[in-house]
Amino acid sequence: MKKRLLALLLAAVMVLTAFTGCKKADQPSGDNGGSTTTQAPSNNGGSTTTQAPDNSTPGEVSQVVILYPGEETDAMANFINNQLNPRLADEAGIQVKLIYKGWDVYWEQKDVLLAASEPIDLYWDGLPDLSTMVNKKQCQDIGQLIKDNCPDMLKVFPESQLAGGIVDGIQYGIPSAYAPSSCMFQLVCVRQDVLEDVGMSEIKSADDLKAFAQKAHDEHPELNGPADIIFKPLTRNFADEQYTWCAYGDSVVYGEDTRKAYCYFETEAFKKVAKFNQSMYEAGLYGDELTTNYNERDSRMQQGTYLWVEGSLGKENEIIASVRSNDPNAVLKSYLLNPTADKYVTACGGEVLCVPYSSKNPAGAMKFLNWLYKNQDNYLFALYGPEGENYTVQDGRIVLNDPAFEGYFYEWMFRNANYTMFTSDVTEDFIKMYDSWDDGAKTSDVIAFHFNNENVKEIETKINEIINQKFTPIECGFVDFDSNYDAAVKELKDAGIDQYVAEVQKQLDEFFKVNGYNH
Repeated sequence: MKKRLLALLLAAVMVLTAFTGCKKADQPSGDNGGSTTTQAPSNNGGSTTTQAPDNSTPGEVSQVVILYPGEETDAMANFINNQLNPRLADEAGIQVKLIYKGWDVYWEQKDVLLAASEPIDLYWDGLPDLSTMVNKKQCQDIGQLIKDNCPDMLKVFPESQLAGGIVDGIQYGIPSAYAPSSCMFQLVCVRQDVLEDVGMSEIKSADDLKAFAQKAHDEHPELNGPADIIFKPLTRNFADEQYTWCAYGDSVVYGEDTRKAYCYFETEAFKKVAKFNQSMYEAGLYGDELTTNYNERDSRMQQGTYLWVEGSLGKENEIIASVRSNDPNAVLKSYLLNPTADKYVTACGGEVLCVPYSSKNPAGAMKFLNWLYKNQDNYLFALYGPEGENYTVQDGRIVLNDPAFEGYFYEWMFRNANYTMFTSDVTEDFIKMYDSWDDGAKTSDVIAFHFNNENVKEIETKINEIINQKFTPIECGFVDFDSNYDAAVKELKDAGIDQYVAEVQKQLDEFFKVNGYNH
């Protein structure tokens, strides 16, 4: 077995960059013109702020270019060109143009396009990586832009939500998913129908997951097993305290009880995650594609032949149509491993919208968001199109004419608690659970902390290379833990991980002096 695993490692190393790319936020809120604020990188690595007038004239329709993850469809193109843009032109004086980049290349292409100063006005990424985007000079100060152009959006985004997009006192992004968010990235979304078919009713632990995978393997050999190694839900399962990731590349975690930063790969939780995943490989329950094609984990789950994927609150509702297009009898449900442990709100939602320096129409980008959040009618129109065409609203629920219709703009990207409306197939039990999900949850100490890597860029580059090449296969269980772990840790030490963690801790201490602790 070990020989097979080590041989497969050679294939895995060739695609580990893609693996890291998907471990980003991987997966879920009136126009008065005025002036715009733009920041241009200065020669010393800082930024300068200049006031630029909004040069649009009354009656003029300006274009807003949006970089968007996914593939363009004929239905989406028709919606944008023939339904959304005419309405935007009439009501906000703008039209949108979407540049699509597939999920497997989105982050890489985003970096390439922004480095080349392509004229993009708005883009999406994961909120945990905002400080990295700031350091890469990928997003400008939008504080004044929001004040000037987003009066309606500000009515449905509390100050505490927007604070999640502030780095060093500057509003660089809009945390766009305002919704219940405790235990983000810690849930697992499973095939509930298969779970019950093999004689189980729920999932509470890693042991339950392994039992489920084994029973499904024995009773349903036509299925492909898990679609994802779910390292963050497993970390919750095995950790003695809540860990919150607080640096680039999943390398450093903050212990909510001990109030200290740690190298994640040296924690006991990581060791247990790696050994658990190795046991899954050795039992024949994991397929090789989990490591070699990590970016495809969500698309695998939607094929209807896999057992679980990392979940989020409501993910089962977001992807069920795709799953059922391949298996009409599929039922999904999300579970929290170690459910009795403390729940923490660790971010102001997982999504962030940013305006790059290369934007030609930053005010227009804000006008688009303001229009979207102006009222529930606009919000639902952007997500589902005109009422009556694809859906109707009945008793406060969205009734889809075609249950397979997944909407237009991603709901999770713009989710807002003030406008959330569930489809008619979502159970009342789920809605009650959703509405009360954050009850009793604690606020993470580092919810508004953004690490600045300026002092340790070279170290960060070195350790991330080692993480990609050595720790990712270990984390996935793709190689033997005992014969690879110590050597990998030594390489990480030699690359400067201790200095890197010390820098994170130093910035945390400075952050807490100003902001205090939340619990």
